[in-house]
Amino acid sequence: MGHPVERESGAAAGSELPPGQRLQRGWPVTHYGPVPKFRPERWDFRVFGATADGDKHAWNHEEFTALPYTSVVADLHCVTKFSMVGAEWGGVPARAILDLAPPAPDVTHVMVWAEYGFSSNLRLTDFASDHTIFATHKDGELLTAEHGFPVRLVVPHLYAWKGPKWVRGVEYMTADRRGFWEERGYHNIGDPWKEQRYSYQEGLGDGPEL
Repeated sequence: MGHPVERESGAAAGSELPPGQRLQRGWPVTHYGPVPKFRPERWDFRVFGATADGDKHAWNHEEFTALPYTSVVADLHCVTKFSMVGAEWGGVPARAILDLAPPAPDVTHVMVWAEYGFSSNLRLTDFASDHTIFATHKDGELLTAEHGFPVRLVVPHLYAWKGPKWVRGVEYMTADRRGFWEERGYHNIGDPWKEQRYSYQEGLGDGPEL
């Protein structure tokens, strides 16, 4: 369809997998809780918190699907130790959301919110990566409900739990706060190349200040 395709360096480009990972053929379904039912008339995507203009921003499903679209070829590394390489993710780049609803100057982190109150925290620098994408498609096909339709976040350089399925919005934050899995013992940053799986591995500055 003429959309630009960006390529993330890593296993998709032929290099080795992150430590402790194994190559996965196919795409296993992994998630916590039930698969939500998509109701387009009720669905919206919201940006709130410390926005530059102090306002909340929202798009309904039709408006969201009309936002700038791009494709990123990148790997997905699950903390359960499988890696799926070279997938093409299509959707709305996170940088487009930052441009349309800019954060306040003192924002350092975001909380990505999904159905059933699920959440995942990210450093703003990770969220703003050119390869971070709110994916609606994989390999040219719409995502299935089990894999996150209508929208899942993909952050290729972090473990896959940092990219929730069934995303509904983004909260801009001026201080870090742990998300769902981070509160339950997973690493606050989640870099697979450093094998940052669990919170006991965190060093000084990796987590929120107490």
